Amino acid sequence: MYFYQKVRVTNLPVLYQNNLQFRAVYESLCANGNAVVSGLIGSKHSFLVKSLFDQHPDTTIWILNNKEEAAYFLNDLEVLLPNPPLFFPSSYRRPYNIEETDNANVLLRAETLQKLKELPKQLVVTYPEALFEQVLTPKELKRKTLSINIGDELSIDFVNETLFEFGFSRVDFVAEPGEFAVRGGILDVHSFSHDQPFRIEFFGDEVDTIRTFDVTSQRSTQSLNQAQILANIEQKEKEEVRQSLLAFPSANTLVCVQNESVITAELDALFKHAQKAFENISGEIKRQSPKELFIDGKTFSKGLSILPNVHFSPSGKTSTHTFSCQPQPHFKRKFDWFSEHLNENYAQQRTNHIFCASETQKERLTQIIEELVPETPFHCWVAPLYQGFIDEDENIVCYTDHQLFERYHKFRLKNGYSKKQAISLKALAQLEVGDYVTHIDHGIGTFGGLQRIDVEGKTQEAIKLFYGDRDILYVSIHSLHKISKFNGKDGAVPKVYKLGSGAWKKIKQKTKKKVKEIAFNLINVYAKRRMNKGFSCGPDTYLQHELEASFLFEDTPDQRTATQAVKQDMEDQKPMDRLVCGDVGFGKTEVAIRAAFKAVDNGKQV
Repeated sequence: MYFYQKVRVTNLPVLYQNNLQFRAVYESLCANGNAVVSGLIGSKHSFLVKSLFDQHPDTTIWILNNKEEAAYFLNDLEVLLPNPPLFFPSSYRRPYNIEETDNANVLLRAETLQKLKELPKQLVVTYPEALFEQVLTPKELKRKTLSINIGDELSIDFVNETLFEFGFSRVDFVAEPGEFAVRGGILDVHSFSHDQPFRIEFFGDEVDTIRTFDVTSQRSTQSLNQAQILANIEQKEKEEVRQSLLAFPSANTLVCVQNESVITAELDALFKHAQKAFENISGEIKRQSPKELFIDGKTFSKGLSILPNVHFSPSGKTSTHTFSCQPQPHFKRKFDWFSEHLNENYAQQRTNHIFCASETQKERLTQIIEELVPETPFHCWVAPLYQGFIDEDENIVCYTDHQLFERYHKFRLKNGYSKKQAISLKALAQLEVGDYVTHIDHGIGTFGGLQRIDVEGKTQEAIKLFYGDRDILYVSIHSLHKISKFNGKDGAVPKVYKLGSGAWKKIKQKTKKKVKEIAFNLINVYAKRRMNKGFSCGPDTYLQHELEASFLFEDTPDQRTATQAVKQDMEDQKPMDRLVCGDVGFGKTEVAIRAAFKAVDNGKQV
């Protein structure tokens, strides 16, 4: 007797609907301001959090012990909820190491804050490293947001200047967050709060259309009525006011804590590391102190105490709600054992549920079970869960297919919108044995081809890299993002070091130090130049106008903009410092001739 319930991954498996035990947890929370729960196993945590989120009128934040655990339970909630939850990651930054920021994670953090500000009820999944970094206050977030609506009377020049103030870079084609491009009356901009960039079309000074578009194909994907353009909120500014993520939503935000002692210990360790890094900073640039940027365990516990909270790990506290659960048994791929277990459950009036990752897996399992135990009923869901469990309270048994087949269950995180320098499978196929490649952790090595290797009794495909002293490194095909093709001076042969020698780490540190020195020297040079007084040209004369009227072709909009900017610089008292660049045939020479004639007209030799 096989009951197959077909469910899309985004749909809800109908388990624990209006569950009395889950309701009791929420009633206790409302009465006391907190609740302590024990006995939960595997993905039953996810069902309870989903139930609490459904019952609570405001935002719910679930803090897991680490990133991996957070990612797995996030995937559970993506299956259980009709609308996807929000993931709040760390910005992949060690304290005061701004060069290690990950744009993809910065975007996810910004997207989460933007949605928390706009919508009153959200479910956020996070972990200590992410919680450790303070966030902007809602007021500061609003200051760093530019809202554009269809029909707005808005100058494209004003938007251009605002984006520069936000720290955006002007490029020819937008590829990642923090970039924008202007072509005539069309503005392409990639906000730090949206997966895809916006394409905003102006009709004069009126916003005509707003669309999102795909970076690779440049094709429009969705029409919108509004675009929220957010600056990089992880660029710390001295005058900014920051606070804990727990203080960002409303005062009625529900916080679910997996293990408070683990989380506070991790926050304290991170804060000590930040203090040490701050003490070791040298240079003239003033930095914000750790207390202004990060939170420790004490701050976290204090913020948690004033919010409604549910603890899943008692840690010595008296449990107010105890559930009776067991983990999914290990069957070692022996389906005769599994079928016996299904029969035992049926005899004990337990309901069997199997969660599969795909339609193919469902069909495979169905055939196996119907052949072995044709009379035993079970429900099959096409909805992957993290870990199965036996619920002795409700007489429900939930199995996951990856645990049955003893397969590695990989979590999925949204991470497809930042420009990657990592090697792709297509580029890997074009590599030849002997080519130089760079591994982000181990440095430059020689490509030795693909090879199948044995890892704990399982065959995996790996990339073979050779290093100094005949050292060999095998890189899993799943770690392609750590490898890129070596790009150096033409014909130059790079130095290949021995693995573990520390040479690559020294090179990276030396390069970072040199870049910082160059940046500091440039700041000094430009500061001195700004203090000096240069030659100021007069306004255009009739000779200038006569020369410009003699050109055969009408100026393009970009030529006009460049010429006006150059003339403005020449008429200013500050020393001029401008570069005009562009492709061949786009009219740079005509701009240069205008500037050269203006200098001659003001008595200077060119």
